[in-house]
Amino acid sequence: MTSNKEDVILETIKNKSILKQKVFTNTYRVFGDLKILLAEIEKKYNAKLKGAVQEAPFRYKNISNFQCELKIAGDILVFQMHSNVFEFDRDHGVWKISYVQNNDMVTYSGIINIYNFLADSFKYNRVNDLGYLVGRIFINKDMHYFVEGKRQMGYLYNDFGNSIINKDKLKEIVDTAIAYSLDFDLLVPPYENMKVITVEQIQEKRNRNPIQTGKRLGFGFRSDDVRGETPVYTGG
Repeated sequence: MTSNKEDVILETIKNKSILKQKVFTNTYRVFGDLKILLAEIEKKYNAKLKGAVQEAPFRYKNISNFQCELKIAGDILVFQMHSNVFEFDRDHGVWKISYVQNNDMVTYSGIINIYNFLADSFKYNRVNDLGYLVGRIFINKDMHYFVEGKRQMGYLYNDFGNSIINKDKLKEIVDTAIAYSLDFDLLVPPYENMKVITVEQIQEKRNRNPIQTGKRLGFGFRSDDVRGETPVYTGG
């Protein structure tokens, strides 16, 4: 005979496992649609710019199940899907939305992060260079979504209860991220930060660039390079 606590534990595990698997599956499906869209953007925008620029500025690359990238001239947007499902902390603005207040479990979300890097950081293997978190897409069990991000990406809480993620919405998000990155220029480092350099640094600079570069002081990024069969949610 099982106790009441055991029943609660088993029921909680069962319900949350089903919920998180659904969220993971939705997010992974959207990420697959995103990869297709990025490949289409590469072809479409390069065709429109043909003859106007020397080299095709857009280049899509699939890195792994959970990561892909789109090169735009001197920038790279890295799209990374987290393999875990998250709940929001109680101070997050999402809790103010009536959709969240009136529905259980809708705040459990998958996340697709969008980072902006300099293309040269990858080209010259400048592993200490910085990337910047442009925005992140949250997707729940019902395929409802919102975007949290910088400037044009905005905070789109109001439509969380109504907005369903689809190809048109993804295109709008990607175009906004591209526009933001192109408008987000590399700044000259402060003179005081650069006026002293060690012999070791200048010697290393002959082979590679050890001086950290980034558009702004942002977020370091480590890829989740997982390859192989279609993944399933494993918890967390």
